[in-house]
Amino acid sequence: MPYELYYWPTIQGRGEFVRLALEDAGAEYMDVARGRDEDGQGLGAMTALMEDPSIARPAFAPPFLRDGAIVIGQTAAILLYLGPRLGLAPASEADRLWTHQIQLTIADVVAEAHDTHHPIAVSLTYEDQKPEALRRAKDFRVNRIPEYLAWFDHVLGRSGGRYLTGETITYADLSLFQLVAGLRYAFPSATERFLRDNPRVAALHDTVRQRPRIAAYLSSPRRLPFNEQGIFRRYPELDP
Repeated sequence: MPYELYYWPTIQGRGEFVRLALEDAGAEYMDVARGRDEDGQGLGAMTALMEDPSIARPAFAPPFLRDGAIVIGQTAAILLYLGPRLGLAPASEADRLWTHQIQLTIADVVAEAHDTHHPIAVSLTYEDQKPEALRRAKDFRVNRIPEYLAWFDHVLGRSGGRYLTGETITYADLSLFQLVAGLRYAFPSATERFLRDNPRVAALHDTVRQRPRIAAYLSSPRRLPFNEQGIFRRYPELDP
């Protein structure tokens, strides 16, 4: 049976990190919430699974993945599960944990990027917290983006190969590609400036983008464009 991915149908968001792994591996999967209600898919199917009393371990929020009787929430946990099954995780336990650690660090950056436009509350609009967003975004641009990119570049420099864990690509490399793509969209000026100081990260982004299945996916309608409803949002005043 194909994997079932459940995520909001109009944004890339956190579901995109899972989607990239499935696409790169050529795995059969259904993007359930993007399907049609009359086919038993759509948002209704996602809500129904979240509320299904037979699910002993319900996910708090999308994304979550269903593989038969197994339902897994949280992007990093989903990728920890999928990695070995898709050939996108190292063989040894120590290296798998290291890959997971890198993925959790990527999740930290993603959360901070989101909080640049929603620093007070997700229930408020960006316009309702714009002064705070301006302050938060400045700190993110000046301090956090360079710190994170420098760490990823350092990891690449010590990996012994062109990928984060060596000569073989993992889901963490695909996720770093997505992180860089999102930062380039939301903070193009700051990101390009700091990528010049971290050429290994820029090179990894380009390497992943050129992988045949990823390139095909990026040029397909399955790859939604970035927009101002997702995690990475382009507000020019936040990246002057």
